[in-house]
Amino acid sequence: MSITASNDLNEETLDALNKQGHEVDAFGIGTYLVTCYAQAALGCVFKLVEINKQPRIKLSEDVSKVSIPCKKRSYRLYGKEGYPLVDIMTGENEPPPKVGERILCRHPFNESKRAYVVPQKVEELLKCYWPGSSDKRREDLPTLKDTRERCIKQLEQMRPDHMRRLNPTPYKVSVSAKLYDFIHFLWLNEAPVGELQ
Repeated sequence: MSITASNDLNEETLDALNKQGHEVDAFGIGTYLVTCYAQAALGCVFKLVEINKQPRIKLSEDVSKVSIPCKKRSYRLYGKEGYPLVDIMTGENEPPPKVGERILCRHPFNESKRAYVVPQKVEELLKCYWPGSSDKRREDLPTLKDTRERCIKQLEQMRPDHMRRLNPTPYKVSVSAKLYDFIHFLWLNEAPVGELQ
């Protein structure tokens, strides 16, 4: 005999059942699956960062809405215990971070938030399959199964405090010192200067 649980099950209920232990063999999840109950709308925005090889920046009085300009590369830096410490964005032509070499990781907009990291492992996060200047891909896209497995592996590598459901520790995403300087240079060049009379 198998036990199936249903009736408005959500992530919190499943998490609580898993923590306390249960003998349920299957879960019937309907309403919360098809309605995207926690976030009924897809919260994403397209932000232009470069056009015709010219870096662009979106300015706003709300710093969280300022875009990070130019083509970039992203790397995950791992610490001694094997967990990811921080992701860092660099300009496209900057040399990649190296294992064992100290790198300054900066918050893109808060100049006092910065830290040196000596990575024990460096992983490039993004791969360009279609450069946009051609109608052909550089290589075949990974299968859906391979992409899923990569995603699961990435999640399994995270520190438990980043993955807990209640009050997770925010994961840091930084920029290189060179990219930080460029962001603020472009910001000052693009921001209008007021005039007092």
